[in-house]
Amino acid sequence: MLERYHRELLNFLARQVNDRDTAADLAQESFVRVLTAESSGQAVLDMRAFLYRTARNLVIDQHRRNEVRRHDDLDAWPEDQHLPAPQHLQPEERLASQQVIRAYVATIEALPARCREAFVLHVFDDCSHARIAQHMGISVSMVEKHIVRAMVACKLCERRLRGQGGRDPGKTDVRREAPR
Repeated sequence: MLERYHRELLNFLARQVNDRDTAADLAQESFVRVLTAESSGQAVLDMRAFLYRTARNLVIDQHRRNEVRRHDDLDAWPEDQHLPAPQHLQPEERLASQQVIRAYVATIEALPARCREAFVLHVFDDCSHARIAQHMGISVSMVEKHIVRAMVACKLCERRLRGQGGRDPGKTDVRREAPR
């Protein structure tokens, strides 16, 4: 089969891809695939047609790969025309975001256990005051006080992050700063 169709297939592929070396690679791959299909027991009624269909599919795949890879060389662009990464992916922004998150987490962790539980249920689990009160076995009024206390602590954390306060957000003593 190889001797019978090789030159014919190679010429066909060379016309398709306009490159003799690429055509030779595609021809070889076509023969490998056809022989693999034949040795696996697949019935091949017309070997020439199957070989050409395989080669044609490989040309299409090659064209698709080339289209995906086709783009301007980024190193050739002037530095001032490079598009920046989105703001949230900038290293400074990511670091600042991580610091803010750590400060809020530290503030929430510094809350008394029951206050923290009510706040987390309300803010993160989106539970109503009545549902939190039932879950915790306390009054709705007490739930509201816990939530207000936690929100005040978070507000103080926010002020410190903006530079309006001088204390470290991770060292919050909520009992002294939040109203009772």
